[in-house]
Amino acid sequence: MLISTEDRLIRARAVLERRHAIPTDLLAPDISASWSRCLDYGLDPEKPPPLTHVAVDALRHARDETGAMRPLVLAEMENLYHQIAGSNFMIAFARGDGLLLDTIADSSFGATAHATRIQPGCLWSEEDCGTNALGSVAATRRALTIHGGEHFFNRYDQLTCTAAPVFAPDGALAGVLDASSDCRSRQQHTRALVSMAATQIENGLFRDKYRDAIVMAFHNRAEYLHTLSAGLMAFDPSGTILSVTPRARLFLQGLPASAGRRFDEVFRLPFGAFIDAGRLTPQSRLQDRVGSVFLAHLEHLSPQPKTLSHKAAPATKPGFIAADPAVITAMHQVEAAAIRGLPILISGETGTGKEQLARHAHAASGRRGAFVPVNCAALPETLVEAELFGHAEGAFTGARRGGAAGLVTQAHGGTLFLDEIGDMPVGLQAVLLRLLDDWTVRPVGGHGGRQVDVLLVAATHVDLTEQVAQGRFRADLYYRLDTIEAHLPPLRSRTDFAEIARHILASLGRTTEIEPSALTRLARHAWPGNIRELRNLLTRLTLIDPPDQIDDALIAHALGPSTSAASNLRGQTAARIAAVHREVGGNLSATARRLGVSRNTIYRALRRGDG
Repeated sequence: MLISTEDRLIRARAVLERRHAIPTDLLAPDISASWSRCLDYGLDPEKPPPLTHVAVDALRHARDETGAMRPLVLAEMENLYHQIAGSNFMIAFARGDGLLLDTIADSSFGATAHATRIQPGCLWSEEDCGTNALGSVAATRRALTIHGGEHFFNRYDQLTCTAAPVFAPDGALAGVLDASSDCRSRQQHTRALVSMAATQIENGLFRDKYRDAIVMAFHNRAEYLHTLSAGLMAFDPSGTILSVTPRARLFLQGLPASAGRRFDEVFRLPFGAFIDAGRLTPQSRLQDRVGSVFLAHLEHLSPQPKTLSHKAAPATKPGFIAADPAVITAMHQVEAAAIRGLPILISGETGTGKEQLARHAHAASGRRGAFVPVNCAALPETLVEAELFGHAEGAFTGARRGGAAGLVTQAHGGTLFLDEIGDMPVGLQAVLLRLLDDWTVRPVGGHGGRQVDVLLVAATHVDLTEQVAQGRFRADLYYRLDTIEAHLPPLRSRTDFAEIARHILASLGRTTEIEPSALTRLARHAWPGNIRELRNLLTRLTLIDPPDQIDDALIAHALGPSTSAASNLRGQTAARIAAVHREVGGNLSATARRLGVSRNTIYRALRRGDG
C-alpha cells in the first residue's frame, strides 16, 4: 500500500517527537540530514528555545558590514517580491550565520511574520531555530525548500520556505535569500525564481569586485550569452585567472579553471589573440582544452577607457522628493544597477516621475556621456532605424546631407532612456532587440557597424507582463529589459505628499505658503495625473495674482466638485496669460519668464484662443 507524502511526514514527526529518532525511510534525504543535525545540537522538537534577537545597533552594524552587497540584495528582493504572484509572501535575506538582515512582506503576511518572528535582527541558524530554509541552506550551501511539518519545530508548520545561497566571488557564503509563505500559497516555481535572484546578486558582486580587471562572459549557446546562464571569469592583463563564478566552474569541469591558473591552460586560443578578437567583435568563438566550444564576450577590458568611466560617482542627491519608503527603495535599486551598468526598467503611472528617476540613475552611474531620452510611442515606424541608428547620406528620400549619427550613438558613454516602451509597436520591438543582442549600431545605408557602450533605462506606464500575455510585447525583449525593475508608487499612496507639494511651490519660484488643512484636502484627491497634475494645479493657483498663502477654501474651489469651478479657474489663468502676453508685445519667451512657466504652457493657452 502506497503512503502519501503527507502521511509519511505525519508518521516521521510522531517518531521524532516520541522517540527523538529519525525515520530516514519516511523523509527526503535533506530533511532527514537536517533533523539529525538538530538532534546533535541538543534541540528538543517539542521545546523550541527562545529566539535570539540582536540589538538595533548590532543589526545596523551588520547591515553596514555588507557594504556594496546590500543595494544589490535590496534590488533583487524587490524584484523577487513582484515576480512571485499572489499574496501572503515575505522575501528575506540573512547573513551566512543566519542573522536576518532585511525583509519585504505582503501586508497579509504580517500576522504570520509577527507570530513566527521572521523579523530583521533574529538569528535563524539551524542551531537556534532547527530545520528552516534560511538556516539549513546556510548549513548545506545548497538551495532548499522546507514545507510545513518538515520544519524541526512544529511552531513553523504553517510555513513553506524556499531559500538559495549567495556566494561571494571568493566562494565564501555571503548570505541566504529566502521566500516564505503560508502553506496555502505554496508555488512550485518559487525555487527557480529565488535561485535566479541569488545568481543575479552573485554576478553583481563578481562584476563589482573585478570592475578593474578583464571580465569574460561565456556560454555554449549564443542566445544565453547575455543571461544569468552565462559563466563569468576575471583575468589580470597577463591572462592569469583571478576568479570564476559557480556557473563557469560547471562549464569547465575537469579543467584547471581556478584562481592562479592561466587562460591558456583552460582554452586553446592564446590569451593575446582572444583579447584582440574581443576588441574587434562583440562575441568570439572559444574552445576549451577538451574540445567544448563556447561563445565568449568581453564585458570590459582593463584599464577602462578614461572617457567611459563607469565607477560610482559620489553620492548623488536626487532632484526630487524621495521620503516615501517605496521611492527610497526604487532609488537604491536604480543606483545599484546603474553603477554596474545593468539594464533598468522603471514602472509607474503617468506623471509619477519616471524620467526624473532615470536621470538620477544616469547621475549615479558616473557616466560622462549624454542622457538621451527617446519617446518610443512617438518614433515614426518607417524611419525608426534611421532615428535610432543613424543613416548615411542619400540612404533614403529626405535623408540629411552628410548623414546622421542616430540617438543610440548620441548616448555612447552615457544613458539611453526609452520612455513609454510599452507603447512601442511590436514591429519596432524587433529592431530594438537586435541592438540589445550585441550593442552594435549599423547606420541605414552605411557599411559596417560601431559598438556602443550605453546604460539602458526603459520606462512604462503599462503592465508589460500583461502586454506579453496579450501578444502586444515581445517576451524576449521584456526579459532583456527586466534585469532590475524599480516601481514608483502613485501620488495618492505616497507618504511624502506634503513635502512634494511644498517642493513644487518652491520650484515655481514662489514664496507662497500652504496651510495644513489645504494639504490635507489635496492629499485626499485621487490625482490620476499624479505629480504632473499636482504641479499643473499649483502652477494655476500661483499664476493668478499669487496669494501669500493657499488655504483650504482656495483648494476646495480649485478641485471642484463642479466642473464649472475648474473651468472658471482655467479661464482666469488663460486671461492672465493673454494679458501678460500683450504687455510684453507678444513675446512668448518674455511671457514665460514673467509668469515663471514654460513656453509650451504659454503657447498652448494662446493657441486654444482661451484669452
